[in-house]
Amino acid sequence: MRLGTRRSALALAQAELLAGLLGDCEIVPIVTSGDSAPAPAPAPGGTGTGTGTGEDKSRWVRELEQALARGEIDLAVHSAKDVPGELAEGLELLGAPPRAAAEDVICGAGQLGDLPPGARVGTSSIRRAAQLRAERTDLELVAVRGNVDTRLRKLGDPEERLQAIVLARAGLQRLGRESEVTAVLDAERFVPAPGQGIIAVEGRADDAPARDAVRAITDAHAFACLRGERALAAELGASCHTPLGAHARPVSEDRLRMRAWVGLPDGSAWVVDELLGALEDPEELGRAVAERMRLAGAVQLLRASEEMAGVGGS
Repeated sequence: MRLGTRRSALALAQAELLAGLLGDCEIVPIVTSGDSAPAPAPAPGGTGTGTGTGEDKSRWVRELEQALARGEIDLAVHSAKDVPGELAEGLELLGAPPRAAAEDVICGAGQLGDLPPGARVGTSSIRRAAQLRAERTDLELVAVRGNVDTRLRKLGDPEERLQAIVLARAGLQRLGRESEVTAVLDAERFVPAPGQGIIAVEGRADDAPARDAVRAITDAHAFACLRGERALAAELGASCHTPLGAHARPVSEDRLRMRAWVGLPDGSAWVVDELLGALEDPEELGRAVAERMRLAGAVQLLRASEEMAGVGGS
């Protein structure tokens, strides 16, 4: 079986993890649009610290999906939070192995409260920036892009003047660099991105052998959480320019708890909610939480966030 993946160290590590579970696989590295032409950093003082709109997000998966459609690979391996809400025609998410840690972490400082007023903190995520601003209005947030190794190098570069950076714990775990973590952010307050910590496996809808192979190694809880979190994001019409957190976790063999957070990029307003639902229908749970968030004003916050990021509403 041929597994398509991006060429980054983290993407390759995730593909190798999946290959180890499936057995007898060939890993096929593919350069995506996002790798060859990374999105530009926002202007100084701007709020656009996200990775782009839905169209921008597809830059990380487009070439993998094209290879799938042409039959050049059998499965595409993604970081689930990079997968757009809509997949290419004829393709679908087939499953996911067990989830890694979903939390965000701080590297460089101790706890968030240990940072002095005005400390420079690096992040490439508009969600993380909004949640940090909601907690600490005195921090100077700086757009820091690149892969995990690049961001950690920037943290150690005196010219960058960074006192901390915020990353996904899962990526550090999978790269064997969790020793860089100085604090784990509470996922109740710093709600992770939809799919964070999950490896999503995409295949052709009509490829029964690939579907069966992925089903055999899929973790039911991880895949249910992914489906519920994606349903919530889709129901709210969120984009990568909107600060959205969605985190589902199993609380029993047949129940999930979904927590969601939507806010403005400057951290001045936010809505948070959570709900219990059935493991067998995670999409319904995601839609139910989204409806509660909508009634509390989440859609208005999301549209205002897009305007602040300069992309307008849809």
